Amino acid sequence: MSDQKYAERRGGLTDVVRLVVRAVVYISLGGFALVTITTVAGTLGPMLALDLCTPPVAAWWTVFTAVVVQGVPFLLLGALVSAAISVFVPERVFTRLLPRSPALAVPVAGAAGVVLPGCECASVPVAGSLMRRGVVPAAALAFLLSAPAINPVVLVATSLAFPGQPLMVVARLVASLVTAVAMGWLWARFGRKERLRLPEAPTAGTGTSRAGSFVAGLQHDFLHAGGFLVVGSAAAATFDIAVPRSLLDVFTASAWVSVLLLALLAVVLCVCSEADAFVAASLSGFGPIAQLTFMVVGPMVDLKLFALQAGTFGRTFAIRFSSATWVVAVASSVLVGWWVL
Repeated sequence: MSDQKYAERRGGLTDVVRLVVRAVVYISLGGFALVTITTVAGTLGPMLALDLCTPPVAAWWTVFTAVVVQGVPFLLLGALVSAAISVFVPERVFTRLLPRSPALAVPVAGAAGVVLPGCECASVPVAGSLMRRGVVPAAALAFLLSAPAINPVVLVATSLAFPGQPLMVVARLVASLVTAVAMGWLWARFGRKERLRLPEAPTAGTGTSRAGSFVAGLQHDFLHAGGFLVVGSAAAATFDIAVPRSLLDVFTASAWVSVLLLALLAVVLCVCSEADAFVAASLSGFGPIAQLTFMVVGPMVDLKLFALQAGTFGRTFAIRFSSATWVVAVASSVLVGWWVL
């Protein structure tokens, strides 16, 4: 082996070692910061709010903290995957895996959502990275919607939340996948490029190594999306405190009204997709189709996800895409629920 090739391989190995070390350091620091924030905010926050303000303020702080803490680990996971895709995965990989036709690429990308064990916070930066790597937006958007809804963690959590009801798991899988594929096809047919702002790749400077590019991408995606996660979480906490539970019980008498109500609650409560099945199961006063609607709509349309989409792809896109997704998700839930449940 020539000295030049040996030096190249050694340099490549050094970059990998540096990358692993930096990733471990960032994950460790992130985990330590998360534990610290959780302890301080969850323990001292409500106590301080009670001393300075009122019990509703303390309740708001508790809900806000819970939503943020649920989303941060998966947002970090999404940022890691996004940075890895941008730096280490060649564009030719996606062109080989996905069919050239958007009509065929959409269902393939939707089914591929099963491989990412994360929530909706993770799917947005990953979808943005896929678009930067040449994946057609329709396929990337189908992946964005399906990944937090049909991955194994979510399906197992659903089976635990609804013991002895395997059809609820099947209904959630089918309805979520149908919604994701339908939205991908709708965007391929009616979507306009000018309404979708493609995310820019983070710059790490000229001559930066792959390890440096990975760290720069991780910092960019995590910090950029984290701000919108906080905004969405604050909106969810405000609704949770402002609307009394007694008012919600009034709408359980009508099956159709209860479906629409839980579809709206899924938007504003911003429950992580790994935990929303337990929330749905606790809403025992509602019928199974309404509970299914809550679980299908939540991972695809909620306030924090809207904020993340608006920050990544533009506000015009987020308004139109989220509205259409909500309608398709509700329709899919009702049809699949009527057929399966």
